[in-house]
Amino acid sequence: MRIVLVGPPGAGKGTQAVRLAEKLGVPHISTGDLFRANISRQTELGKLAKSYMDAGNLVPDEVTIAMAKDRMEQPDAESGFLLDGFPRNVSQAEALDELLQGEGIKLDAVLDLEVPEEEVVKRIAGRRICRNDSSHVFHVTYSAPKKEGVCDVCGGELYQRDDDSEDTVRKRLEVYHTQTEPIIDYYKAQGLVVTISSLGPVDEITKRALEALKREKAGSE
Repeated sequence: MRIVLVGPPGAGKGTQAVRLAEKLGVPHISTGDLFRANISRQTELGKLAKSYMDAGNLVPDEVTIAMAKDRMEQPDAESGFLLDGFPRNVSQAEALDELLQGEGIKLDAVLDLEVPEEEVVKRIAGRRICRNDSSHVFHVTYSAPKKEGVCDVCGGELYQRDDDSEDTVRKRLEVYHTQTEPIIDYYKAQGLVVTISSLGPVDEITKRALEALKREKAGSE
């Protein structure tokens, strides 16, 4: 299957993308991974992207699209892929359609992870990270440390990242509503959008997504 995964920050896209790609037997292609891979390999696209990033500018759509095109042309993506973080706006969605049409293929579904805005704020603003090891992550509500402000694993200080503050989260949501959410309507016009709730246990959300995708595939055949 060829799937685009969309949803607001805090919807759990990263977690579900990895799980769904594994279950479906297709590569998980994320924008972040594309940038890191191209920059670390010092490809021409990576050098170009880094020049924009070093200058504090957004990487232009055409560079992101070129990276995605290169990745989707790799042998492991011949039978399908799961796109996470791309397309990020309608112009990128239109460019993706052109790319796929040029290859004689099309998307099977656009999976929209739906979560209430206040839940997004609660999820992200409640995160606390260990200063000694950023892989030690806690949450004031869902996975609170035994002692407030202290990492259970190493005893390090727990802190809230600047980009996890409530004000920053709300600004990120504004950007999502303005730039990315319109692609849902774009794909709805093509009959591709499958919306599921992203509330509940991780395993339950994965099961819900797989069942919805299975129904979508059966309905399109």
